[in-house]
Amino acid sequence: MKCELLLLDGATGTELNRRGVDTGLPMWSANALTTDTGLNVLRQIHLDYLNAGADVLTANTFRTHRRALAGKGHAARELTRRAVATAQEAVAQFGQPAQVAGSVAPLEDCYRPDLVPPDDECRAEHSERIQHLVEAGVDLLLIETMNSIREAVIAAQLATITGRTTWVSFVCDREGRILSGESVAVAAGALLPLGVKALGVNCGPAHTLAKPLAELRAICGPDFPLIAYGNIGYADEAQGWINTDAVNPDSYLQYAQTWPAQIVGGCCGTTPEHIRRLRQGG
Repeated sequence: MKCELLLLDGATGTELNRRGVDTGLPMWSANALTTDTGLNVLRQIHLDYLNAGADVLTANTFRTHRRALAGKGHAARELTRRAVATAQEAVAQFGQPAQVAGSVAPLEDCYRPDLVPPDDECRAEHSERIQHLVEAGVDLLLIETMNSIREAVIAAQLATITGRTTWVSFVCDREGRILSGESVAVAAGALLPLGVKALGVNCGPAHTLAKPLAELRAICGPDFPLIAYGNIGYADEAQGWINTDAVNPDSYLQYAQTWPAQIVGGCCGTTPEHIRRLRQGG
């Protein structure tokens, strides 16, 4: 982590859950967009991240696309608009400049690359969700938690042609490979020609991110922006979620300082305190 960093916010879904908002499937974090109480809590979370030092808020659009909404797919545009508007309202209330990123997540389960839809479905559905995000007025498009190069490339092609700044981030296994088994070096080779402005890794235990980021740095060169935001733990089939020492903001900072990244934030389980510590330590 370099001193001159751009600071992302931290987790939204787990923070909503901490604050008493229903995050049950299939809508998960998008449940917050369906009630005034949920929207108020979401706005406060955004404000807390801004007060902690975040330069970029990620709108709560991780699950506002048609497929994730199941039988409520007709509401995709409106829920996306609400999510982006809530982040924009927080920025206005904060009173200082900050960017709003539109989250573009995998169409299916983030940890199941075998479920990635066929290309034509990916293209149609990502096209719709990216159009909704652009209409809502996001400053940039964050294609995140991608588990395969194939879906990431389709989403990036659609995002970059909008003219919005586009970042792409992958979820990797403990060995630093994308969950589909591909290397991040191959991903960089496919995505850099498309004009993406940052590449990176997210949604893995914080201590595992340094390896794939080092591989990306070797491919992308010393000046290309890399993005990194990790989890405070990991999912275990037998025991459920297991926290690591990264639950402590000081420990999370220590891991982040090993990441060769200029854009840094937090993923699952991180809180405004984690972002505040990154700002203080960066």
